[in-house]
Amino acid sequence: MTVQTNARRLTADDFDQDLLDLYDYYAHGKISKREFLDRAGKWAVGGITAAAILGTLSPNYALAEQVASDDPDIVGEDITYASPDGTGDINAYLVRPANINPERPPAAILVVHENRGLNPYIRDVVRRLAKAGFIAMGPDGLSSLGGYPGTDDEGRTMQRTLDQGALLNDFFAGFEYLQNLEGTNGKVGATGFCYGGGVVTRLAAAYPEMAAGVPFYGSFPDAEQVARINAPLMVQLAALDQRINAMWPAFQVAMEENDNPYEAHIYPGVNHGFHNDTTPRYDEAAAKLAEQRMVAWFRTYLAG
Repeated sequence: MTVQTNARRLTADDFDQDLLDLYDYYAHGKISKREFLDRAGKWAVGGITAAAILGTLSPNYALAEQVASDDPDIVGEDITYASPDGTGDINAYLVRPANINPERPPAAILVVHENRGLNPYIRDVVRRLAKAGFIAMGPDGLSSLGGYPGTDDEGRTMQRTLDQGALLNDFFAGFEYLQNLEGTNGKVGATGFCYGGGVVTRLAAAYPEMAAGVPFYGSFPDAEQVARINAPLMVQLAALDQRINAMWPAFQVAMEENDNPYEAHIYPGVNHGFHNDTTPRYDEAAAKLAEQRMVAWFRTYLAG
């Protein structure tokens, strides 16, 4: 691998695939930070330390703003909703289009974060969907612990300490909040990334009335839950993501056996997290195409 000292943005091509896979294990709690540093030592050459390698692979949130918080086309606010079956009151980022036609109100979309809380990247995705014409909301699953702490390392550790059933209920409560939100057309969809992608498919199984879902490289519910899914799903996967892709065939078979409407896109040559524009795993072409497809999917199935 090469650590750049100039302004060029690093991409996956700057790293060995084995190192990217190792980082994926670390980012998802499969190995500890110490294990990552020990095993990354084989790439630490030319004065580059394993810690420096980890730093180059980790998110840089200075890169995470495609839509500014003060963009005139949107209006955002931080709100709180109740999650009585979850971890308590949940903080969330709610963003609306600035100019809504009351005769044609927009649909609502729940945006579910990765395994580290409501970080700046996910907040930006919420704004992008609002700019595309939807009411979008991103809950912070770390609300009961004080919220996203400012670093993904801390956020990942915090999220692992939560009761996972209660955390899932926090997002279910967020979906119900949007179902009852005034000023929408009554349709609610959901998208999510990594951990959040898994939440989207579980939302679809729990709420047959969900209008549409777009999970990005997330785990899938058991096959017996698929019969309860009515929402059209667009599944977005990375071709190099062996961990998640191993789960996909069984879910695909179950979707087809139950005649569930779905589309699947497996983007060649990209890694898990390719949509996240704050790390070298980001692939601009695949991310932009995936996002265009997501917005088109929601416009098709969430129209009033």
